[in-house]
Amino acid sequence: MTRRIPVLFDEPDEEEPHINLTPLIDVVFVVLIAFMILAPLLDIDQVELAQAPDASKKKESLQEASTLAIAVRRDNTIWVDKRQIALSDLDAWLLAEKKRHPGQIPKLFQDKRAEFGTYQAVKNRIEACGFEELDIVLQP
Repeated sequence: MTRRIPVLFDEPDEEEPHINLTPLIDVVFVVLIAFMILAPLLDIDQVELAQAPDASKKKESLQEASTLAIAVRRDNTIWVDKRQIALSDLDAWLLAEKKRHPGQIPKLFQDKRAEFGTYQAVKNRIEACGFEELDIVLQP
C-alpha cells in the first residue's frame, strides 16, 4: 500500500516570463556612442564674465563714458544722466539723443533684481526710436 502525502500548498508549474534586454542595451550603447562622437563637434557659444575688483567704480566709469546710458534699478525705476525719468518721457529723450549722437549705441544698465517687463519696455522704446543696436550691461 502506498501512502499519499497531502500537499498543502499547490504551486502551479508556470515559469516567469523572460524579458530579453539585449536589444534595449544595444540601443542605449548606440545612442551613447553617437553623443560621444557628436559632442566635440557642437559649437556652443559661451560668454565668460570677467571679475571686476570694484563693480561700482567700473559701473560709474562706463556710464560716464557713454552719453546714452540708461539704468534700470532694482525698484524698476529708470535713470538717465543721474536723474529719474518716467517711461513715457524716455521716448523724447531718446529721440533728442539720436539727433545729437546718431552713431552712438545706447547702453542699458539692467539690475538683475529688476523685473523683466521693465527691461522689455525700455528695449522696445529704444527700438521704436530708431536705434538698431543696444549694449546691455548686467550688474553683479
